[in-house]
Amino acid sequence: MLYRRILGFLKPHARVATAAVLATFVFSALDAVSYVLLIPFMQALFMRGSMPMKVHSERIQHLLDATVYRFVDMHGDPLVAVGRIILLMIILLAVKNVFDFTRAYLVARTEQGVNRDLRNRVYDHVLDLDLAFFSQVRMGQIVSRLTTEIEQLRTLVTSQLSAMVSAFFAVVTTVCFMILLSTKLTVTALVVVPLAMLIWWPFLKRLRRGDRRVLHLGGEVNAHIQETLSGIRLVKSASAEDRERSRFHGLNADYFRNFMRTTKLRSLAPPMTEMMAAIGTMALLWVGAREVVHGALSGAEFVAFLALSLKLFAPVKNVAKFPAMAQPGLVAAERVFEFLDAPVEIRDRSGARPFPGLEREITFEHVSFSYRPGESVLEDVSFTVPRGSVVALVGSSGAGKSTVVDLLGRFFEVTDGRIAVDGVDIRDIRIKELRAQLGIVSQETVLFHDTVRANIAYGRDGVTPDEDIVIAAKAANAHDFVSQMPQGYDTVVGERGTEISGGQRQRIAIARAILRDPPILIFDEATSALDTESERLVQAAIERLLSGRTVFVIAHRLSTVQRADQILVLSGGRIVERGNHATLLAGNGFYRRLYELQFEGSPELSAP
Repeated sequence: MLYRRILGFLKPHARVATAAVLATFVFSALDAVSYVLLIPFMQALFMRGSMPMKVHSERIQHLLDATVYRFVDMHGDPLVAVGRIILLMIILLAVKNVFDFTRAYLVARTEQGVNRDLRNRVYDHVLDLDLAFFSQVRMGQIVSRLTTEIEQLRTLVTSQLSAMVSAFFAVVTTVCFMILLSTKLTVTALVVVPLAMLIWWPFLKRLRRGDRRVLHLGGEVNAHIQETLSGIRLVKSASAEDRERSRFHGLNADYFRNFMRTTKLRSLAPPMTEMMAAIGTMALLWVGAREVVHGALSGAEFVAFLALSLKLFAPVKNVAKFPAMAQPGLVAAERVFEFLDAPVEIRDRSGARPFPGLEREITFEHVSFSYRPGESVLEDVSFTVPRGSVVALVGSSGAGKSTVVDLLGRFFEVTDGRIAVDGVDIRDIRIKELRAQLGIVSQETVLFHDTVRANIAYGRDGVTPDEDIVIAAKAANAHDFVSQMPQGYDTVVGERGTEISGGQRQRIAIARAILRDPPILIFDEATSALDTESERLVQAAIERLLSGRTVFVIAHRLSTVQRADQILVLSGGRIVERGNHATLLAGNGFYRRLYELQFEGSPELSAP
């Protein structure tokens, strides 16, 4: 099953791969023929007095009569005959190398085509996977599958498989000519072949385990590097460089030890195979010498046979080594297929409809959710958000606030209950159309390593007019600082927007939301990490964005939710209070206690 799936990646490239196989076969056949030309060469040089020129093998005699002997006078001047034979060798070598070039080019084309298809397929699957998958698998392991392990699998499917096919044809064509020369010597030469191939089999299981461990550790090394670099500010501020060095050196040393252990195991067989080949060659010399002495074989035929047998051992070694050399690729294939087999749980239902438009309300009806069985995050949550109103979700960390809006976008699926837009279950709405109605501005703003212009226009199809981008930036209080940047809207903001401040990143994110003009907005702690001046500018931009939209606001700072039409207070995954700011503050409940903790001693408490 594993081999069938691996070879399946060659199917779209069947024509090119078939042409490569044919070129490989012709190359191997011509390569073997070049050794047979040693027979007339030796005859012209050492047997010019013999009449006529004959070899013991009738089929080889017919081959030479139809080719070499038609163009070379074997009984004339020996130097002329040798010269013509050498010319034939050069012509044969040139034709052979044409097919060698063709084979190499077609293999490279197949190789890169498979590489492209593999990366596309895995990357496409990554984008389709649910957020739950990314919460369970480290980013470094994902990156490792997209890079190192796909490269290993590509090497197996193309380079190693090509080498195996080439070696197989070389063995077949060489053995055919060896049989034509002498069946007895061929049997002698091939006795060691199965022994050479069997040398690898005891090592295969250990190699498979070792290669799996090496690839896993490679992923862990990648994950550690990614985590350290993404959190480099924290590492430096905590003076944790030595700690991270120690952790990385430990991982790297573990990877090194396991890699060298498998390499040592893989390195045992080649010298053993070489020894078997040497023993076979010695046996061949002894038996061949007896054949020549007893007149069963001419000296020229024995020299040609010996040359063919020496040529045979290299492809035999390649065939024998293939099972061991293929282990990293097979392990990589297993890991890549595990990745590709990860299910996409959240899909469009059969008959899913377009987004119906938000005319009346969004309702959460007895919604419950858990990431894993027995670990409830939300329990029996019900509320209604009328169109054009602002609902605020407040509560301590882990209360389930962000989960509520994640469920609205179907980034996770409700466990029980339902969420409806104008009475239509969102599970009956096409996912892409549902998410297209959402504008999300979160505390951790995501910007790509691209220009300001591209980041503002991100998510829009086609070319966005510059004037629309500028209008959105002005509405988000971003135009002034963008205009002062070195290349203005064409300035690259750096990876994750590291070249600009947090407040500037938020305003670009708001400009992106304004440009998309979604009917539903989600602000997830959008101003919690900003200084006072940045918060004022961002808050002013948000006020412009709220007009005429249905808004969900998640905030720890209660000052940002006071003007919400409805405030939902969550604790332990349940709604424990609901109302507006005034009614909740007038009560003596959870919201008032949260408010007192934040504004103790502030005049805002006595005069909300």
